Amino acid sequence: MSNHLTRVLSRPEFIALMAALMALNALAIDVMLPALPYMGEALGVANENERQFVVSSYMLGMGIAVLAFGPLTDRFGRRAPMLWGVGLYIVAAVAAAFVQDFTLLLVLRFIQGMGAASVRVITTAVVRDRYSGREMAEVMSLTFMVFMAIPIIAPGIGQILLLTGPWQTIFLFMGLLAAAFWLWTFFRLPETLTDDQRRPLSIGGVFEGFRIVFTNRVAFFYGLAGMFLFGALFGFITSAQQIYVDIYGLGVYFPVAFAAVAGLMAISSFTNSRVVRRFGMRRLSHGAMLVFTLGSAIWLTLAMLDMLPLWLFFTLLATIMFCFGWAASNMNSLSMEPLGKVAGTAAAVFGFIQTVGGALIGSYTGQMFDGTVVPVATGYFTMGVLTLICILIAEKGRLFGVGESYAESAEPAMAAH
Repeated sequence: MSNHLTRVLSRPEFIALMAALMALNALAIDVMLPALPYMGEALGVANENERQFVVSSYMLGMGIAVLAFGPLTDRFGRRAPMLWGVGLYIVAAVAAAFVQDFTLLLVLRFIQGMGAASVRVITTAVVRDRYSGREMAEVMSLTFMVFMAIPIIAPGIGQILLLTGPWQTIFLFMGLLAAAFWLWTFFRLPETLTDDQRRPLSIGGVFEGFRIVFTNRVAFFYGLAGMFLFGALFGFITSAQQIYVDIYGLGVYFPVAFAAVAGLMAISSFTNSRVVRRFGMRRLSHGAMLVFTLGSAIWLTLAMLDMLPLWLFFTLLATIMFCFGWAASNMNSLSMEPLGKVAGTAAAVFGFIQTVGGALIGSYTGQMFDGTVVPVATGYFTMGVLTLICILIAEKGRLFGVGESYAESAEPAMAAH
């Protein structure tokens, strides 16, 4: 791709394209939720819990395939693997609209998740190719803001589509939207990995890439911290309906409360993008994690004392999740910062760890639900402590950017403008 196209793709358009591609992933999960009962009824699924496999099979496909897309994108560049992956996503989504068998639907959802793994890995690598330091954190925050906004609107989109047509309409919608983003990527996204930065696709080359990721103390422990953070989040998501409906009796207002939390996280990511250049990734993420852990400790204490009315529960949760937005986007950038030469492999490793590890932690927390918020609060506090431990190991016991191991440069990693 010519340098001309690199100049044509402005910073706002670049951020919009990365956010749109990331949104495909969240959309494929959240837009499904209103349609699960209809799918189960149409395809003869008697057990209500089995309908959840429509979501879990997608997550499993994505979690496994991210490891493959890392070495592939470091060898063949960013454009080709991205286009092939999104193309696979499109084919699987459209095909799913015509199936008459639940098992085949799950297979296609697994394949759709494999295609989505390209987006999970390559968008992060592309951002790292183009930006570094605090500017990378700013761009990551803006794309993360859109990603967090999807849970607010996706269930509503799914519900509207169900009012206008059968459940198959949702799959066709996903396929058409992904096709539009595929065309946008094909015509507008330049190759961001230069030839001299490409790594051989050999067993030795792949293992060398993984070795670089796992032996970089700063990168690895910030990536691991992300797993604990997302484990806390997934634990809340799996229990959210029971908390809001069974404990606090919100009934039909449950989606409103759920959307409000997602909205706060999106606002958090936006505010982070505004202040990260001034204060730096470390100060913001470390400070946010201290407040996150302290807030979780208060939440757990009040829950154990049965002194947690809805207004106080939501106030504490809002504070904690606002801090989550600051911590997650900055620590994601800090994990990628030292690994520019193996950005694809690094994004794959951290994507696998955070998706699979976070889901396992969250599932365990959800299974511990006992009719109170104690298990979720325990999960948040425990994950907060473990995240702080990872930060201390990464930074050799220092917080807030004291004795930084590398510069938080505000300069782009390549000629981006």
